[in-house]
Amino acid sequence: MATVELRFSAQPEHVRTARLVAAAVARRAGVDEAVLDEVRLAVGEACSRAVGLHRSHGITEPVSVALTEEEKAFSIEVGDSVPGPGGDPAASGARNGSGASEAGPDRPETDGEGEDEMGLAVISGLVDDVEVRSGAGGGVIRMSWPTADATARP
Repeated sequence: MATVELRFSAQPEHVRTARLVAAAVARRAGVDEAVLDEVRLAVGEACSRAVGLHRSHGITEPVSVALTEEEKAFSIEVGDSVPGPGGDPAASGARNGSGASEAGPDRPETDGEGEDEMGLAVISGLVDDVEVRSGAGGGVIRMSWPTADATARP
């Protein structure tokens, strides 16, 4: 299992680089050429979402991207450092009237909440195998696509 790891500061201009790297690694891993645009778009949405969450929560840690070539699949994990449900409310900087945390990858503390949900909807429409997780250490969007080896075998 080969893995390429990418970490970049939460700046919108770095999203394009992440998209290009993801497409190149996906091609090398054997993802069908017809699917590479979907890979680019999904990675762009996931990275833009992570950048937006970092910026809106004042987090200076980098966004992380792990591109993994497995035997029959290619997967990408885009991680942010925004504490989700169950995280420390003081660390996220968001509290509702009862003191409970409202912030996290599924419910950010910004007016861009609709944009966040739209980004997740776009990703779900592009990727058949997608998983969104969040916790005290941050959130992860995991996406995977079959490789040519997997689609050639019954």
